[in-house]
Amino acid sequence: MNKGHGPLGDVLVIIPTYNEAENVESIVARVRKAAPQVHVLVADDNSPDGTGEIADRIAAEDSSVHVMHREGKQGLGAAYLAGFHWGIDHGYDVLCEMDADGSHQPEELPRLLTALRGADLVIGSRWITGGRVVNWPRRRQVLSRGGSTYARLLLGIPVRDVTAGYRAFRKETLIGLGMDDVASHGYCFQIDLTRRALAAGYRVVEVPVTFVERELGDSKMSRDIVAEAVWRVPAWGLRDRTRRMRRNRHN
Repeated sequence: MNKGHGPLGDVLVIIPTYNEAENVESIVARVRKAAPQVHVLVADDNSPDGTGEIADRIAAEDSSVHVMHREGKQGLGAAYLAGFHWGIDHGYDVLCEMDADGSHQPEELPRLLTALRGADLVIGSRWITGGRVVNWPRRRQVLSRGGSTYARLLLGIPVRDVTAGYRAFRKETLIGLGMDDVASHGYCFQIDLTRRALAAGYRVVEVPVTFVERELGDSKMSRDIVAEAVWRVPAWGLRDRTRRMRRNRHN
């Protein structure tokens, strides 16, 4: 495997897909143009629309593109965890998350990687100065902002865009998070990794990005994804506070 070694080491961008036949070729091409030194892993959940086959064709033509075929739709978190393990097993030093639908601009990836030189986890944030969303309906903005505020207050963490899915991790950060016991699936997965990174003392940095609503294909947002966050976040908050109280008692 011929990897391009940059200042941070070897970089892998993980792109989970499910029925993204209209988007996968474009997003991979944009990543390869914006950051030619990085590799791409398409983690496809057995898409019935042929996304996996398109990804295979791209990989056959470009040795920097790899494809993971999974048995079926198991959720965003499971796809990323599988991708993280694949990347670590194959010797990558930095692992990035990116949506397949173009909402995460590949042209902003170098900004995240530059910030990672002084951090352990970099989050592309919509809700800090300089960040923004394009073509989002008002209710989606309210849901996203509200979800981040809800998690931030209940968990007592400073990150403004805690549900953001455009991220760059150092390999050591992911290993230190205890990935094997992560059970969250949807966007709650992002909250889980953020709180774990902060609790472990890793340096988490937000950089502003522009989030663009998808033009092709269907959104994967569902009520189940929202419901998972509603019950998991307070449970984590209670558990974390209990642990802190126990530590304080013993100190």
